[in-house]
Order: sequence, then structure tokens, then C-alpha cells
Amino acid sequence: MKIGKSTVPHTAICTSDEHTIVVRGEDLCEALIGKLSFSEYFFLLLTGRRPDATCRTVLDATLVAIAEHGLVPSVQASRMTFAAAPDALQGAVAAGILGCGSVILGASETAGRLFVDVAARMDAGATLDDAARAALGELRAAGAAIPGYGHPLHKARDPRVDRLIAVATEAGADLRHVRIAQAIEDAIPDIVGKPLRMNVSAAIPAVLLGVGFPVGSLRGVPILARTAGLIAHLAEEAETPSGFALSYQATRELQYDGPVPAGFGSAR
Repeated sequence: MKIGKSTVPHTAICTSDEHTIVVRGEDLCEALIGKLSFSEYFFLLLTGRRPDATCRTVLDATLVAIAEHGLVPSVQASRMTFAAAPDALQGAVAAGILGCGSVILGASETAGRLFVDVAARMDAGATLDDAARAALGELRAAGAAIPGYGHPLHKARDPRVDRLIAVATEAGADLRHVRIAQAIEDAIPDIVGKPLRMNVSAAIPAVLLGVGFPVGSLRGVPILARTAGLIAHLAEEAETPSGFALSYQATRELQYDGPVPAGFGSAR
């Protein structure tokens, strides 16, 4: 049974012989180790080209912005997994990363695709405002959420948004997708019926698309960044355990709503 068209595996990322390791066409030891930062190397691995200074600055800023966000569900899952299996750091990190989806961390890619859609409408002749409103209208008609807008805590403005835009502006990034993100924010009250402000999951694709980051890999940025944050939480968990406390608190607040057999809970 054949899956896909190719029956021979291919990669353009890495190869090696007895003496040399080649990554994206460059000698790993001679050209990359000690000469590229990790974020530069990540971009090279992903795209096959080295980032320029603007791209490096913006990518670094987004990774710093999203690496840590407190005891969100993915972090709690990671810490509770580590409490149960302290010999499996990799399993605890994986437990946290598996929680990256449309609500937590995955919205960056979805928002990025929304911005690309609006940009395509503009390329076809629509004004920025009309393109933003049309894209929003289609999301509302489908009953879909507006990815990257609204925040349970930062109602006025996610403070990371303005800082990321400032970094991108100072670095000389293309701000086309930032303007698209802002136009969507301006149009939301009329389309949705209430204001929803940009959150970091909108700011990340807005600035990264302006430095040539591929839209299909946008979700990888928060995943990569949050991996670092999870490792920090697990180092803390090893010294100051909270995993079982989190589990205990959940159990303490639990309310059972199902049926019980006759006599359940009575003294015997």
C-alpha cells in the first residue's frame, strides 16, 4: 500500500559522512556551532536560509513573549505527569505539548491564516477595511471564533501585543500583516457586537509574517517557546512539588453529579 506519491524518502535538511555533518548545505561544526544563535538555527532548519537581523530580532521577541504563561492547563498537565513519573522528564514535557491546540498556543497559526486570507483579498482589489470585514463576516457565518482576539485577563490590551509590534517596527519589519491585524480588531465590534482586543496569538503571526516566516509553521513558534517554559516548570517541580497539590485541589472542588447505588455514603 502506497501512502502519497513518493516511495523513496527525501530530505534537504541534513546529511553526514564520516567526517562532516551537513545541515541545510552548511558544515554544522565549522559554519554553525558557535556562530548562530538557537533562534537563527531554528529559522535555518525550517526554511533553508539564514535569517537577517530583522527576522532574528522579531523571532527572538516572539519566543520570549510566549515561553511562559503561568499554570495554564498544559503546564498543569506537565507538572502532574512529572509528579507521577519523575523519572520521565520527556513524558512530562510531551504531556504539556500535547495540550497545544486551538485554545492554547495553536491560535497563532489560525490567526496567521486569517491574516493571509485578508491579504489575498486585498491583492485581489479589496480595500483593507472591506477585506477585514468580509473575512470576519465569513467566520461569524460559520459560527467560528475569531482567532487571536480576546483574553480572559487582559481585557483592555494584552501588554505583549504593543511590545511585539514596537520591536517589529524598530527592527524594520514589513508591517502589512500588523495593519491587517489592527483592521480586524477595529472591525470586530460591528461584526461581532462587542470589542475584542488582539492578544499575543494575533501579535505573533502579525509580526512573523512580516519577516518571511512560513504561515504553515506558525504553531511551531509557541510550541518551541513553551517547551522551554515547561522545562523550567519541571525543574521547579523537582525542587518545589506542586503536581500532587494541583491534583488534590481539583479533587477537593469536584462535584459528582451522577447516580449512586442505594445506601451509598451511609455509615456501615
